[in-house]
Amino acid sequence: MNAQAQLVRPRPHLHLPDEPLGRKEAWGAAVLEGADPARVVGDGDGVAAWLWARWSALAAHGMDAESFCEVVAGYRREVWFWIAGDRTWEHCCAGLIGRIARRLGP
Repeated sequence: MNAQAQLVRPRPHLHLPDEPLGRKEAWGAAVLEGADPARVVGDGDGVAAWLWARWSALAAHGMDAESFCEVVAGYRREVWFWIAGDRTWEHCCAGLIGRIARRLGP
């Protein structure tokens, strides 16, 4: 086995967490009350932080919390569509998992 083959780690398998229905309502209400959607998605109590708590195993694959939050922030339109009820949780997470996988590299 050559050195390059030894460095290749298997990609993480990100599970689909249970939909955070109570949090979804609170995040939606916050936006409707005037909160910046980017903050609702990316701040310390937002969607990105909630997901990072469930997918923090990504750190072992080279993605830190800040990079993760940037990925989620870049996907905030789709996250908002889920919060607003125009996308399913499964659809939202599947797209986000794909984005994360592309950023992890080969």
